[in-house]
Amino acid sequence: MNNKMKKVVVPALLLSSTVLLAACGSGDKKSSSGESSSTYNYVYSTDINSLDYTFSARNTNSDHFTNFVDGLFENDQYGNLKPALAKSWEVSEDGLTYTYHLRKGVKWVDSEGNDYDEVRAQDFVTALKHAVEVKSEMLYVVQDSIKGLDDYIKGNTKDFASVGVKAVDDYTLQYTLSKPETFWNSKLTYGIMYPINEEFLKSKGKDFGQPSADSILYNGAYILANNTAKSVIEYRKNDSYWDKKHVYIDNVKFTYYDGSNPDSLFKEFDQGNYSMARVFPNSGGYKDVEAKYGDNVFYSQPMGTTYNVTFNLDRQSYNATSKKTEQEKADTKKAILNKNFRLAMEFALNKADYLAQNVGKSGSEKGIRNILTPSEFVMVGDKTYGEVVQEKLRALDPETFGDVKLADGQEGWYNVDKAKSLFAKAKSELEAQGVKFPIHLDLPQAETSEMLVNQAKSLKHSVESALGSDNVVIDIILLNDDAYNAATYQATTAAAQDFDISTASGWGPDYQDPSTYLDIYDSRTGAQLQNLGLEPSEIAKNNSSAEVVKEIGLTEYDALLDKADAITANDQIEKRYEAYADAEAWLAANALQIPVQAFGATPRVSKEVPFTRQFSWVGLANQKYKNLKLQGDAVTIKQYDKALKDWEAKKVETAKENTSNQK
Repeated sequence: MNNKMKKVVVPALLLSSTVLLAACGSGDKKSSSGESSSTYNYVYSTDINSLDYTFSARNTNSDHFTNFVDGLFENDQYGNLKPALAKSWEVSEDGLTYTYHLRKGVKWVDSEGNDYDEVRAQDFVTALKHAVEVKSEMLYVVQDSIKGLDDYIKGNTKDFASVGVKAVDDYTLQYTLSKPETFWNSKLTYGIMYPINEEFLKSKGKDFGQPSADSILYNGAYILANNTAKSVIEYRKNDSYWDKKHVYIDNVKFTYYDGSNPDSLFKEFDQGNYSMARVFPNSGGYKDVEAKYGDNVFYSQPMGTTYNVTFNLDRQSYNATSKKTEQEKADTKKAILNKNFRLAMEFALNKADYLAQNVGKSGSEKGIRNILTPSEFVMVGDKTYGEVVQEKLRALDPETFGDVKLADGQEGWYNVDKAKSLFAKAKSELEAQGVKFPIHLDLPQAETSEMLVNQAKSLKHSVESALGSDNVVIDIILLNDDAYNAATYQATTAAAQDFDISTASGWGPDYQDPSTYLDIYDSRTGAQLQNLGLEPSEIAKNNSSAEVVKEIGLTEYDALLDKADAITANDQIEKRYEAYADAEAWLAANALQIPVQAFGATPRVSKEVPFTRQFSWVGLANQKYKNLKLQGDAVTIKQYDKALKDWEAKKVETAKENTSNQK
């Protein structure tokens, strides 16, 4: 099992905020006159603080630099990998050596657009070495993948030549892996795997990648033209770009927005100043949207990040609590460790009402996620991954899971009768242990966010209504931002997690394989175990988590992960996905966390031509403006729905083709 470093996870607070990037959705675009524009206009809310694309993991940086520099691969609008700087490649029979043949004549240009050099294989070697030297925030994606890289990072070897990357010649690049990875190429879409010209890097020294246009070279579709803090970020088209025939927008402009007036986004769109706008059905200004654009408000597609309700399985901290006695603490812990209790909570949660507090009632089901890994993340033959998991889940317990549906965009779990039935079993089991009711569950929430507080109230209402407040009470603990983050998102140890249940947990994928989600709860190395109040056993030996891990049967889950991880041949990829579906079914059946919502699925008006933007569950494709087209008038719901239907069909078709080609 790969040892993953803990990755930065965006808390649910940011999902609901008005930190809005232009790439948040798919849509259409035109000027107020009805003529299509050659400039994309929208807003940004966080200044660029680094253009070192091999270093930064922040999307507030990568949303921009992925438009300035190309890597070996990119994605098409259906999510399929396609060659970018690599025109072709081969994989050795043992799956360990990947050889890439680069396009000739691809130019590096400076910030003025002047030719600097040609992109060569050595640039990729230089980039990876630089990433290690600057202690890249993205090293965890490839540290265990590339042969010798982990040892070099840890100082066990001193010669970078021992690392499995080399320039065979100017146009031939080779990576040697530590073990076969069927998903390796999907990792090449991250900035850490982009090239750097060595001569330019040396000339810049520590100034390389600073947030100024002249700190990097460009081989991508755009050049940074203006970056003025808390004012404006502008791109202009790179006239020397190797694939400029697929760049349809000449200029991109983001104006700083502090989030204080969400309705202003729509007003600027209506005046022709913005190319799209997020709209807010629960705001006072939404009546103006409905009056003028009632046929134009559509919901963006759900993306790869999954947000959860998590249970603290071994709570140690009680700084933020309503509990008054040690008995209450002990009873709550026993309840949370009871599988039927956790499942009752899952079936009791009205996710649509929960999401409606953010996106309004009419589209509240669109953002629902019912399993950790998105249902359509990979295909298993003619079936989506979620369909396979659903079959396996139902087979585990037809009575409990026979009606559960796992695809996105529907209430796949909410069932009050089933919640009551499962709770009755849990109550009987817990009373036999001496547990007293009601069970009090502390749910901390940021008092500064009205929307998040309303979501907490929704969760409280649905659970207490279904199970009875004489049985379960959700105690909402309102905290200032610092205290809330310290108790949840920014807690650095399992013991510091100060809650019984929390909504401040989410995970986005790093590569195109179910393990990128499922490994996070591996009891030995899991990057999200701390959010469950547990410490990974390989990090903290002989810790109190061991007893809890045994009680909830998490070692069974580990064994399922190991079985799937051992299937590494490209021609066995469907068997690998089937094996991971077994692990996913176990996770769903045990309800250690409750998947609630996907990033995205938010209402908007737009003038982007639907689904012309690149798409991917992983990497940086969704933030690229290459391929994106604009139209003159706002997209209609009818236009979007037709395009969505065509896109979904083509996405499934091409995914099947790609899976077949890997056999």
